[in-house]
Amino acid sequence: MNALTSLFSKGTKGVGIELTPEKVNVAQIRKQGQGFKLVTLNSVDVPEGLVQEGQIADPTAMAGLIQQALSEGKIKSKRAATAIPGREAVTRLIPVPAELDDRELRDMVLNQEAGLYLTFPREEADVDYQKLGTFVDEDGIEKHQVLLVATRKEVTDTYLSTFQQAGLQIDVLEVSSFSLIRTIRSQLQQFASQEAAAIADIEFESTEISIVVDGIPQFSRTVPIGTYQIQSALSRAMNLPPSRNTDLLQGMTIPVMPADTMGGTTKMGGTNPGSAAMLRILGELADELRRSIDFYLNQGENQEVAQLLLAGPGAGLGQLDEFFTQRLSLPTSQIDPIASLSLEIDQEIPPIQRPGLGIVLGLGLREV
Repeated sequence: MNALTSLFSKGTKGVGIELTPEKVNVAQIRKQGQGFKLVTLNSVDVPEGLVQEGQIADPTAMAGLIQQALSEGKIKSKRAATAIPGREAVTRLIPVPAELDDRELRDMVLNQEAGLYLTFPREEADVDYQKLGTFVDEDGIEKHQVLLVATRKEVTDTYLSTFQQAGLQIDVLEVSSFSLIRTIRSQLQQFASQEAAAIADIEFESTEISIVVDGIPQFSRTVPIGTYQIQSALSRAMNLPPSRNTDLLQGMTIPVMPADTMGGTTKMGGTNPGSAAMLRILGELADELRRSIDFYLNQGENQEVAQLLLAGPGAGLGQLDEFFTQRLSLPTSQIDPIASLSLEIDQEIPPIQRPGLGIVLGLGLREV
């Protein structure tokens, strides 16, 4: 079986489960009238070493944590939607001739085109694709736009094995950026058809950068800067022992200079060594975002990035949106998945934690 065949399929009533290097997040969503209700949201901490460089290093231990998260959340479901991190996937938009029938299209994409874009051998890959819209190229030839997604079989096999050990069947295995895009679709629909939104999903060990037009990722890359790196810089500057617990960041506010002093000699972060250390890491992240946006803008005429959206656990930092607005001269806002989905909730979820729920709620939606 091709593990990614369910990438674009419709889910059934199950649960969304997000595995990260620091937490197992579980969300169960139900249809309620015209909208949705968050029935259960639960997280358990992941010890160091269970996830290494984005990959599950100990499937049995991870399966135990999944069972713990379900049991604490009183979830009986045996079906799940989950996602692999963007760094483990190859996603490409490819044009193919519109006259191909479905069988020819499948053969061309899976057997000819896929190998051109993979960074690993085709026989080691799980590949899926979805036909999107049709367009006419500069030579006047009608083409289909096809979204190709691939990951290494060993990655998908590890996920399948982990969930199997947890007593769950995977309905949906997708790429985390797709889950996030599903959650903030209403926000993305506010942009004009040619306007792109940049999304920075600031996770524990890395940030997934995506440029999205009409809900379709045009470009994505992973940079090794996340909440752990920000927290470590802060701890070192304050002579605190290193820690995987990033709760220290929850109450932090990024010092932002008034615009009129930005060009002066005032040092970012003032005299506080902790703030200065955080700003140094965030400045590196801003530089990586700038490179990604410039790369996208150089791909063609009339490309425009209208806004930067901040997601992930790191997006809840106070004034981070203002920091990036100033550094990149680009309007920036933190996402609020609860508001984006008009999700009815029984438990209070603080604004600072909401940007980190984009992926798990997007997975939960697949199982409604």
